[in-house]
Amino acid sequence: MEFITPIFKWLHIIAGVLWIGLLYFFNWINGHVAATMDGETKQKVVPELMPRTLYFFRWGAAWTWLTGVVLLLIVYWMSMNDSMFRELDMGEEANNFKHLAYLIPFLMVFVYDAFYKSALAKDARIATIISFAGIAGVLAFLIFVAEMTSYRAYNIHIGTMFGSMMAFNVWYRIWPAQQRIITAIKNGEAPDPADAGLAGLRSKHNTYMSVPLIWTMINEHTVGVSHYLEGYGVLLVMVALGWHIVWQIYKKSETIKGF
Repeated sequence: MEFITPIFKWLHIIAGVLWIGLLYFFNWINGHVAATMDGETKQKVVPELMPRTLYFFRWGAAWTWLTGVVLLLIVYWMSMNDSMFRELDMGEEANNFKHLAYLIPFLMVFVYDAFYKSALAKDARIATIISFAGIAGVLAFLIFVAEMTSYRAYNIHIGTMFGSMMAFNVWYRIWPAQQRIITAIKNGEAPDPADAGLAGLRSKHNTYMSVPLIWTMINEHTVGVSHYLEGYGVLLVMVALGWHIVWQIYKKSETIKGF
């Protein structure tokens, strides 16, 4: 394990840099550049640029998610199961909610997807408040119900939740919509606004989730800040701060001009 863990952490970071770097390129650079192109230029550039970029984008997402799940298995689940068996050997009762906690990061993907298809998500401000409350609710479940009291443990599970939502968006929402958009542009047709809206919205969601996700990816090195505030408070502050940073960069990206 002492050999496997750092190798997978290394691969996890490399894949994450590839994926999230391209995510920022799409949201803060490419969209503004594409808006300056006429139809003929888009017809030449988009079918050549986007499939190549999206190839690395989606496989970066896949490898980030896969290596993250391996790390979750090695860093937390295996050690947790060993601890449970020791509790049972000593005649102590294991908390059955801990088994449910394993599934929460993955189940919340479908809750997120259903929510953002619903009428409740039409108002961005309300949707943001509900989303933040949902994150706080999942964190409360992990800590107070499943008794996952270790700072690193609930950080890695919240990170897995963000990463799973983001990877789901890439493969099942953004990539299919982009395939239809690229095909339409290549054929000289106007893309379906619904495809552009879906791909743009889910890509924006991923951008907002990316900064808190990166915090959870390095959580082994952030344990110290939990001494200044309860660990779950630190995580919620970083989610809110991360969202604010992304919002500010979105505004800044609109002001950057070409020569």
